[in-house]
Amino acid sequence: MTTKFWKTTPLDKLSHEQWESLCDGCGKCCLNKLQDEEEIVFTWVSCKFLDCQSCQCTDYANRLNNVPSCIKITPEQLGSLLPILPNTCAYKLVANGEDLYEWHHLLSGDRNMVHDEEVSVRGMAISEDEVDPDDLDLFIVEEEDF
Repeated sequence: MTTKFWKTTPLDKLSHEQWESLCDGCGKCCLNKLQDEEEIVFTWVSCKFLDCQSCQCTDYANRLNNVPSCIKITPEQLGSLLPILPNTCAYKLVANGEDLYEWHHLLSGDRNMVHDEEVSVRGMAISEDEVDPDDLDLFIVEEEDF
């Protein structure tokens, strides 16, 4: 059985491996967002580097150089990033004192369960290479779907 380190260790004290393992691989943070004065909404349009089938970045090591607006979730930045993270995000859940969902690989032992439970963007995301940037508002995610 896996030790629930996210319950016993403060986020800023996690090892690099523990921190990275919190990511459930849903791909939601790679979706384009629209923001106005009042709210931030997600779209089904993903960064061009997201493999929409695996929900993994195709160039993770260089993502910050490739995409200047790419978010790097760190313990230091987590507080300011919470509004733009999906409600299912493990980083957000743990920061808010909540537990991970049962489908999370750290509980289930199965990295594909996030896809099987239809929590990821697999089969729903569209690469930004296929969408006119002026049309992002046509792809807004309904809040209950997220």
